[in-house]
Order: sequence, then C-alpha cells, then structure tokens
Amino acid sequence: MNGIFNILFVISNGLLIPVILILLYLLCKALVIVVGFYNEYRKQKLISSVMQEITRNYSYEGLVDTDVSLGSMSDAPVVRCLRDMVAHKGDRIYCEHTLADFQVEVQKILSKNRMLIKFGPMLGLMGTLIPMGPALVGLAVGDIASMAYNMQVAFATTVIGMLVAGIGLATLQVSQRFYARSFNALEFIYLKITER
Repeated sequence: MNGIFNILFVISNGLLIPVILILLYLLCKALVIVVGFYNEYRKQKLISSVMQEITRNYSYEGLVDTDVSLGSMSDAPVVRCLRDMVAHKGDRIYCEHTLADFQVEVQKILSKNRMLIKFGPMLGLMGTLIPMGPALVGLAVGDIASMAYNMQVAFATTVIGMLVAGIGLATLQVSQRFYARSFNALEFIYLKITER
C-alpha cells in the first residue's frame, strides 16, 4: 500500500511545475486581456451609442449612413453582422444565418474569458494542495524552512489563480452586456429591414 501512496505522491509533486507554468501563462493572458480591454471598451461604447441611435430613430437611409460611418471598426463582429444584413436586406434566411453566425462568434470571443474563470481557480487550488504534502512532511520532521517555503508556494498559486479568475470575470461581465445589447439592436434591425 505504501508503494501506491509513494507513486501518487511522486505524480502529484511532478505536477507542481506544470501547474505553476500554466498559471503563469494564464496570468500573462489575463494581463494582455486587461491591457487590450480599454481600447475594446472604448470601441464597444462607440458602437453601442451608434446602435442605440439606430434603434431610436430608425430609417433605412440612416442605417446605410451609419454603416459607412462605422467603416473604421469593420473588424468588430457587430459591424460585420450589420454590414452583411444591410447588404442582403431582402433575404430573410441570409439575415437569420448572419445573426446566428454573430452569436457563434460572440461565444468564441467570450470563451477566452470563460477559460480564465474556470482554469484560474482550478490550477490555483492544485498549486495550493500539491505543496501542502511536502509542507506537512517538513513540519513532521521539524524542517520549518521547508514547510515555510512550501506554504509560500501554496498561497502564491492560490492568489494568482484568483487574480486570473477575477480578471476573466470582470471582462466577461462587461463584454456580455455589450454583446447582449448589440444582439438586441441587430435583431431589431433585422426585423425592420426584412419587412420592407
């Protein structure tokens, strides 16, 4: 039985370095998201205000003018979807397909944030539990320095995991609200342009 426990102990200790490396990778990814989020947020605010203006004062001519004015943001999924629907205004099935594609693209965009939310705490917990074994062994043999080092690693990985998840959650909430409002506006425009 001791042999099995030793094998498990070796395997779990062997996972510590990969867990820490993946956590550091996720932290870098989260920091990149935070840095890019400000520009993305400004772009989302501008698109949201334009879309609200379209839905409040709808006219097809205004819609075409808006499409032209949003040309600088043609890489945004909302603008691409709007442009496709305006270009195929008479084709109801095509517009429905474009809306469905927009939803799929939004899920793909938001999956990065969801990955941070799920994997951050999971890897943080693994990084907490793995060094606890050696810390307890150090405590049992009176090696306080080893115990302190392992506890330090355990707490650091927990904090990093929670930070990664927090960044993912905050950016996900803002982006979800934006895309929900955008989808609502796009659906309104779809119904308007296909009734012509």
